[in-house]
Amino acid sequence: MANKILITDDTAFMRMTLKNILQKNGYEIAGEAEDGLQAVEKYKTEQPDLVTMDITMPNMDGISAIKEIMSYDAKAKIIVCSAMGQKSLVIEALSSGAKDFIVKPFQPDRILDAVKKVLG
Repeated sequence: MANKILITDDTAFMRMTLKNILQKNGYEIAGEAEDGLQAVEKYKTEQPDLVTMDITMPNMDGISAIKEIMSYDAKAKIIVCSAMGQKSLVIEALSSGAKDFIVKPFQPDRILDAVKKVLG
């Protein structure tokens, strides 16, 4: 069975880009979220195997969403995918429970390597 992935990004273009890369490589898209609030809700309903998470989003940012998801499911697998490559944000995301941090713009191979590594 294909691994289900929830894509979280406030930009439709970025969600579509990630979706295309992942679907072409045999992953199932569990859903898409435009902000952290939607990501937390969809995580609870869809129970994806992995979440891609942007940091800067309206309503609830990615770091807050990571903390919410991790408090709901300590085994959650989250990869941050953000243009915000500041070291402090990377450290905060990883210490909040994210398994990897990819800086946009990214190469498709970087996404696939991270997803394969995190899903084991």
